[in-house]
Amino acid sequence: MQFMGINEMKKLVIAPSILAADFSDLKSAIDHCNNSDCTWLHLDIMDQQFVPNLSFGPDVVKDIRKHSDLFFDVHLMVSNPFDMLDSFIDAGADGISFHIEATESRFTFPPKILINKIKRANILCGIAIKPKTGFKIIQKYMEFIDYVVVMSVEPGFAGQKFISESIDKIKEIRSFIDEKNLTDQVSIQCDGGIKLHNAKHVMNAGANILVAGSEVFQSENPIDTINKMNQL
Repeated sequence: MQFMGINEMKKLVIAPSILAADFSDLKSAIDHCNNSDCTWLHLDIMDQQFVPNLSFGPDVVKDIRKHSDLFFDVHLMVSNPFDMLDSFIDAGADGISFHIEATESRFTFPPKILINKIKRANILCGIAIKPKTGFKIIQKYMEFIDYVVVMSVEPGFAGQKFISESIDKIKEIRSFIDEKNLTDQVSIQCDGGIKLHNAKHVMNAGANILVAGSEVFQSENPIDTINKMNQL
């Protein structure tokens, strides 16, 4: 397990998403990441309720942990994230993000309770927002979290095209962070459609954590692709 401090998060972080990997040869995908310059591994958890897809659970994360010391960035795309926190903390998560949209039902716990539980585990906490969700809804939680996840595709499937309007949202969040003197505390993660040709544009908008799936794992040389992105 690798804990990523706030000062390290201020640097560019490339987080390959194994959702786009070949699951029949997952060990090779993990080895590519271990042998590259990346420091994070992005793990998308889907329950086929919050999003129309089903991925994997804590047992798979626990098995992957046996083969990697990378920072495990667990992204919960589930309808009731609170119920899953303990399982993924125990599985080896170093950071957990949950969707603000998943906390809107009266049958789920409010965001502050999730934030407190994640932080008490001494891991990083993020809040994710879908492309159609405005930033304003999470502003009151910014001082309590470590990163915002800006979804630049509709969550659920790898290989989608980058939604260009995400750039304006990233700029808005970066301005808010700087104005509120949260620059040393809160990072911006952009997740979805990240390619070598648009990564710099996303970074210039203010994101410093880039999640890349298909661009990495569908390339001829995943290690080289990660390293090129890391050098932007």
